[in-house]
Amino acid sequence: MKSYVYLFIDVIKYGFKGDTKYKAWLGFLGFLLIFWVYGNYQQFAQGMIVTGLTDQVSWGIYLANFIFLVGFAAAAVTVVFPAYVYKHEGMHKVAVLGEMMAIAAVIMCLLFVLNHMGRVDRLWHMIPFIGIYNWPHSMLSWDVLVLVGYLLLNAICGFYYLHQKYTGKPINKSWYIPVVFLAIVWAFSIHTVTAFLINTMPARPMWHHGMMPIKFISTAFAAGPCVIIIVFQLIRKHTKFDIEDSVFNLLSLTITVCLGIALFLTMSEVVTEFYHPTEHSFGLRYLIYSFQGLGKLTLFFWVSIVTLVVCFGLLLTPKIRYDLNKLSYICIAVFIGIWIEKGMGLLLPGFSPSPIGEMTEYYPTFIEIVNSLGNWAFGFIVLSVLVKGAVGVLLGDIKYEQSQAGQ
Repeated sequence: MKSYVYLFIDVIKYGFKGDTKYKAWLGFLGFLLIFWVYGNYQQFAQGMIVTGLTDQVSWGIYLANFIFLVGFAAAAVTVVFPAYVYKHEGMHKVAVLGEMMAIAAVIMCLLFVLNHMGRVDRLWHMIPFIGIYNWPHSMLSWDVLVLVGYLLLNAICGFYYLHQKYTGKPINKSWYIPVVFLAIVWAFSIHTVTAFLINTMPARPMWHHGMMPIKFISTAFAAGPCVIIIVFQLIRKHTKFDIEDSVFNLLSLTITVCLGIALFLTMSEVVTEFYHPTEHSFGLRYLIYSFQGLGKLTLFFWVSIVTLVVCFGLLLTPKIRYDLNKLSYICIAVFIGIWIEKGMGLLLPGFSPSPIGEMTEYYPTFIEIVNSLGNWAFGFIVLSVLVKGAVGVLLGDIKYEQSQAGQ
């Protein structure tokens, strides 16, 4: 246990070290946290009145980011799965970095859930059999439970692997590999349960179809690897840790296939709803070309669709897909496009019209925006520190013997 404490301390210390650019990056994220503290204080003191949420639109930017980030967390399996199931040597070297990213993503997810609850002191409601949140009937409660389980699995696998490297001991595969496989299966469950969170509502026809879990997983495995590719490129550029080209090639192929599936499902939904439109098509009509004079989301929808279609076309060309410089820009565009599609293009239009036919548009307030930016900033600080610290262990820059000798 003592060695684990030293590992955690050394990872944190190493994670905060870096050149001027890295420190400026952490400083920028820390600056956003100042507004985050202010926003959370205002929401804690005054309640949800400081948000733009209403009786008609009770889910906003908090749960939109939550839904997107669950996919980001699940996407770590795109690194771990080929590493341990297909024995991909290049992926095996970086699998622990994917687990560190999953930890950061789940932390961000839980922060957005806390914001959605309104006040931190209501956290006890999320504890089964103790809290009052309608468990096991509440799908959000199941979502939080599987997320916490996924967080623990990645923390156990990731830090155990780093600990063995840190102390120079072999991996005990008799229990480690089964836990890794459990985490792989669990990754699919977290986004499936998140899909059930919204598609089990018959009063919201835009969400109420069985295609939603497949769509969630396909978009997750398209957007998540985009961040992984960018982080891996930064690691390869700014550290001595070498990441093979085969890792980027496999991840980019995963993005291409999953993005194609996601676009196909979106187009299928459009044809289904508009070939013989009914009152159930109002939400999608509001999103695509406005409805009853309300159309603030229309531009976002078209920007997202055009961006994703263009990126998909570019990714179909191997010459472009294997060019890491061009791939970085494509990954950024795909990430933004799916964020828009999953947030503004899926969650918000599901509330218009309401079950009684009211059309209402939602606008996030300044408090919601700074809280959301702060959650992202906090998560990226965790991501930066954990990934950099893990690289330090993998490179052998930090070892248990060195920590002992320094005492």
